Amino acid sequence: MSMRANRVAEQMKQELSDIISRRLKDPRVGFVTITDVDVTGDLQQAKVYFTVLGDEEKKATTKEALEKASGFIRSEIGSRIRLRKTPEIFFEFDESIDYGNRIEKLLSDLNKDKQ
Repeated sequence: MSMRANRVAEQMKQELSDIISRRLKDPRVGFVTITDVDVTGDLQQAKVYFTVLGDEEKKATTKEALEKASGFIRSEIGSRIRLRKTPEIFFEFDESIDYGNRIEKLLSDLNKDKQ
């Protein structure tokens, strides 16, 4: 990824966190954390990784609500970040945190067995 794409991704991450926590009024969007933003080299698309507290159903409804609001979110990003064309936004649930937690639990279970 180019330096410019990295800068845009970082700026989008900050702005998205603010927009989702303060401007979205959808009750389906609970406590969402933006973990990462991947912007393509041509700045046409952005994949936004997020986590949310809750079960699989909560994850699904949150993703649905974010996708429904993506037009609003994209226009907000467009007004906050100076770009010729605002990237199209796609939301993905960040599995890495669950994966890390699972590994952490397995390691702690192994350590208990040794004692």
